[in-house]
Amino acid sequence: MPSDFNAIRKLYDDDRFVELLHHPNGIFWLKLRSISRAEQMRQFCQRIQIDTEGVQGRQLFEYVYNQKPDNLVLENFIRELFQQERTERKQNENYIISQLYQMKVFDWGGLYQNSLEQTIVDNYIKKIQSWDVLNSAIENEIHVSMRGYVQCSWYNHWSSILVEDIFKDHPAVLPAMGLVKKVDFFIHNFPFDLKVTYFPEGYMEVLRRAGGLRPELTLLKAFCRQQGIWFDNNKPAGVLFSELLAKVTEHTSQAAQDFIIDFKATRMRLLQQTIDNSQALKVWLYENQGVRRFDASNRFFLVLVDAENFGESWKLKRNKDLLVNSIHSHLGAMNPETMENLRLEFQWENENYETYADILFVVMNQAE
Repeated sequence: MPSDFNAIRKLYDDDRFVELLHHPNGIFWLKLRSISRAEQMRQFCQRIQIDTEGVQGRQLFEYVYNQKPDNLVLENFIRELFQQERTERKQNENYIISQLYQMKVFDWGGLYQNSLEQTIVDNYIKKIQSWDVLNSAIENEIHVSMRGYVQCSWYNHWSSILVEDIFKDHPAVLPAMGLVKKVDFFIHNFPFDLKVTYFPEGYMEVLRRAGGLRPELTLLKAFCRQQGIWFDNNKPAGVLFSELLAKVTEHTSQAAQDFIIDFKATRMRLLQQTIDNSQALKVWLYENQGVRRFDASNRFFLVLVDAENFGESWKLKRNKDLLVNSIHSHLGAMNPETMENLRLEFQWENENYETYADILFVVMNQAE
């Protein structure tokens, strides 16, 4: 019987994950691919007594797949590999968490990973003609912005490892060991790409618009004008929003305090509305990836929210105790019989998509 290896690989290369998921050997193929590095694969072959002499490194994956090793043996091998790596990271985990707490402000400095080079080209290289002005901008603007960019990237990298390990530590989760496109781990045999995010400002705008409410920034501006609280309207929207929210929160007038109470109550009502009916947010998160980054692979969305101050939600990514309790409780409640309930259908750019998506909200400082 001819091998179906190449048929599954084509589904994988073409990002047809739902078809791959339903292929009888698709999940096994993904698991085996996660140990497809030659060193790991040969170690696995020694374990199951498969002779690989004369088999080149690039051919190992297909060769071992065609031997049809036992799925349970493969899973146990993957778990052993993960525990070896995890033991090393655990020894250093408290130190990493301590270092993450050195981060006091999460500010990209106007430079973002997907537009770093473009931002510099557009705002400095193409606009500035003077050599002296360029060097002044490098010292006084780009240097500061780059510091913020590097710090935020560093924080995201190490906190993401922490969060991902929390998932992989749970017995219901099988880690993906190597770089498997759009697969971080398997939950009850379903592959998932983990996405850690915060409550999206864009989705809050959607909810407010649907409820006949003005945008939050517009509301803050109107109140500040009414109360004579000065602000510079030329600042970037994100910077201005944080400034006005802080000014109104710290204002001593009863009107300001009443405004903030109502402002936060509305936020919490919309947050709870989203938690109670999360399908719409799942679809929104898929639809708002951006055209160049779009894909419909299975995703596990972890949404972190500081209910007292949404802008401080980034700090929850290093709060290990909170994350372990919430994530492991959620994973413990999942079971193989209900995984099909995670199927999600949506339309984007006039095409229909089908995927599997789960979502977990971790909310801190939520009033009872």
